[in-house]
Amino acid sequence: MFESLRQFLEDWGGSIWEATIQTFQMVSISLLISILLGLPLGILLVLTRPRRTYANPVLYQSLNALINVIRSLPFIILLFFILPFTKWVVGTTIGVQGVIVPLVVYTAPYIARLMETSLLEVDRGVIEAYEAMGIPTRSIIWHVMVREARPSIILGLTIATITLIGATAMAGLVGGGGLGDLAYRFGFQRYEPQVMYGTVLLLILIVQGLQSLGNLLSARLKKD
Repeated sequence: MFESLRQFLEDWGGSIWEATIQTFQMVSISLLISILLGLPLGILLVLTRPRRTYANPVLYQSLNALINVIRSLPFIILLFFILPFTKWVVGTTIGVQGVIVPLVVYTAPYIARLMETSLLEVDRGVIEAYEAMGIPTRSIIWHVMVREARPSIILGLTIATITLIGATAMAGLVGGGGLGDLAYRFGFQRYEPQVMYGTVLLLILIVQGLQSLGNLLSARLKKD
């Protein structure tokens, strides 16, 4: 068994390592940009809801509809549907660079909805108490709403990260590389079952590790 494992690592270790790095590149860059877009968008959704501080039915319904439309599209369709936009933004539609744009378009609305759900869990009475004291809305957002919702936000971002890893598995269709591409090209197309099994096992370990880390961080923040 150990001899087989050693032989497998000699044959495929380099390719698996390279694909793992590509996956982490796609996930980390896309997640960072998506958070920068999704968190403010989630806050805006909360503030513009009916009976909220900056209630604006037109803006709220427009954002709500836009998020729902984007989230209705499966990633594989979105990937090809926005190819002209991807080309316009980054100058290419292939490779890791070419897949970042569709990953952000796919993930940012998802994170916005998760942020909205987390922020709505904050006790409305606490927010109204701070408003009654004349605390500026900007301070209430960052020091009350976001702070109180941190455990839920962490869990939401954990879910978004795992979803993002699943989306990167389709990046191989545009030459993006990554573990999904390795499993598809060698495990499926060239029928190398050991590559398929090894890649699936690695993805399971990564997802389990991320979920455990997210649960741990969320539990610690709840105690603060």
